[in-house]
Amino acid sequence: MVGCTPSASPSPGAVVHVVATTTVFADFVGEVGGDRVSVRSLVPAGGEPHTFDPRPSDVIAFAEADLVVLNGLGLDDWAVDLVSEAGSHAPVLRLAEDLPGADYIADEEDGGTNPHLWLNVAYAIGYVDRIAAALAEVDPGGEVGYAQRAAEYAAELESLDAFARDMLAAIPAELRRVVAFHDAFPYFASAYGLEVVGTVVEAPGQDPSAGQVAALIDAIRESGARAILGEDQFPSELVDQIAAETGVAVVADLYSDSLGDPPGDSYAGMIRWDVERITEALR
Repeated sequence: MVGCTPSASPSPGAVVHVVATTTVFADFVGEVGGDRVSVRSLVPAGGEPHTFDPRPSDVIAFAEADLVVLNGLGLDDWAVDLVSEAGSHAPVLRLAEDLPGADYIADEEDGGTNPHLWLNVAYAIGYVDRIAAALAEVDPGGEVGYAQRAAEYAAELESLDAFARDMLAAIPAELRRVVAFHDAFPYFASAYGLEVVGTVVEAPGQDPSAGQVAALIDAIRESGARAILGEDQFPSELVDQIAAETGVAVVADLYSDSLGDPPGDSYAGMIRWDVERITEALR
């Protein structure tokens, strides 16, 4: 069975069938669509869109879709090939591309654009607006409901954005220097006042050289970084080794590309969890 959102069963009487690439985007669709929409996440909770290897059977999900929701910017463009293989004529919504008001950040790995915009909650609200408009296009009869649920959810996210800013602003700026496991947090850092002084790996699945590890250790010591932001889906002995050598704290159970266990089983829960864990480590 194709990986699903935490509420995996299709809604009884659902009008619109949506396939999202990740559980984060599936959660957005569920919040906006309500019972009128059935949504499946292709990458399961705890999975990783960077390294996800679709199976031929996953094509079935796209064959039945009315709408396909992905991030774009290279994160999950593999889904476009599956849409083609399925012979699907469903519109493809690329949430992150040409997002109004977004200040894009270059990807340190390949010089492209970093795709992790949703970790800035203000940009996630932009994702939600786009989803509401796309659902209304494929299901005009539900337009009023989609707009209402999107507005209610956006208000919740605005409060979440303020919570994140207030929590991290209470920590002195010189204590807000961190290292990320991979380059997932630049938009989060920019929005909430963190300084990312380096990353452990260039990309998931790529181990750094001894020279790169040595350079990172030097950067941690010179900058006075306080914590390494690990991720729940990427347990790493290397992170623990770097922390032991430098004396920095490790936040090993953050979420970025995927939802996880409660309380991180929704986007709002994920962000709140990450903010609270990071704040605790920096203090």
